[in-house]
Amino acid sequence: MSARDSRPDAGISRRSLLLGAGIAVGAAAIGDTVGQAARSVERETAIGSATEPFFGPHQAGIRTAMQAHGVFASFTFSNSCTVSTLAGVMKVATIEAERLTRGEPGLSDSDPELAANPARLTITFGFGHRVFALDGGALANRKPVGFDPLPSFVIDELDPAWSGGDLLIHVAADDPLTVSHAVRHMTRVVSSIAVPHYAQRGFVRAQGVAPHSVTPRNLLGHVDGVANPTSDADYDSHVWAAADTGWFAGGTQLVLRRISMNLPTWDLLGTTDKEKAIGRRLSNGAPLTGTSVNDQPDFEATTEDGLSVIPDFSHMRRAHTGEGRQLFLRRPFSYDDGFAADGTPNAGLLFTAYQQNITEQFLPVQQSLADFDLLNLWTTPIGSSEFVIPPGCNSGGYIGETLLG
Repeated sequence: MSARDSRPDAGISRRSLLLGAGIAVGAAAIGDTVGQAARSVERETAIGSATEPFFGPHQAGIRTAMQAHGVFASFTFSNSCTVSTLAGVMKVATIEAERLTRGEPGLSDSDPELAANPARLTITFGFGHRVFALDGGALANRKPVGFDPLPSFVIDELDPAWSGGDLLIHVAADDPLTVSHAVRHMTRVVSSIAVPHYAQRGFVRAQGVAPHSVTPRNLLGHVDGVANPTSDADYDSHVWAAADTGWFAGGTQLVLRRISMNLPTWDLLGTTDKEKAIGRRLSNGAPLTGTSVNDQPDFEATTEDGLSVIPDFSHMRRAHTGEGRQLFLRRPFSYDDGFAADGTPNAGLLFTAYQQNITEQFLPVQQSLADFDLLNLWTTPIGSSEFVIPPGCNSGGYIGETLLG
């Protein structure tokens, strides 16, 4: 044994050193874990407490960055509903909705604890065609230009259960519990003049999974909603009703289409066939003639064989009518309601189109898609509704006052 090893504290020192190093490493790991947990709690708290402004010239929930969860709740007017009673209910509904969107329970809220986390909650109101027939058609001459029922398209297999409605309440937030509570509460608020018709629930990616600037993907795997207005000028010329439209100025017209997807047969296709059906690459959403999602498609480009790079039957080409007037806002949610009776997925898309004039903007595009869109082999419209979305309001006012007041 060496003199160095014979020191009485030699072994203790080595053990102490190793023990101290282990404690230091463990403490660092614990510190990292605690830090990560703290950051996670901070992020989750920020998501839960985030709010979107309710008052303004336009209703929230349209140009708002998409939330993770949404419900389109449609109601049918009761026989006792009049312009006056509808106005009275909308005054209360506006107060209740505004409170919920800032994280306060409604004045008549039976579950106030569920209102504490607004999670960017928005509540948007709309009226169906029947509002202009109330009181013997008292509002008939106030129907916005272009707000007409869509015709029947050859591809449609519409179910009345998912179509129509007199009053729309669109609720969206980054938390499904917040959405569910808001829908239940607002249903109670309007129950004196309307009964539930349908509730269509949809989703996109959860908040924080991808930046809001990234175009969402639908259940077919493709990006959905690329060709959207982006600037204030685009919205003013294509989405928001113009100042000379009277009561409707600042409002918009909504088409809601429930589109069932045949996912099992779609899944049998290879990537190339899927891309040709849409006209875009699966990897990044770029047009088949481009490299990034926002590239303009070149519909004149051909292959060495003289075929169109973007096929004539592709969804993107059929949706592009060549008319600038047909630009509108697409804000779709996916839905997945389990399995149908035959065991196939009961899933698809809640397609929304917001525009100034349905007849001028949406109708030509939908007709083009119905005529010759290869995607029709895997998609079927099973529900369709149209609503006028009144402009927003200021504090002390109510949604719909410019029409009903």
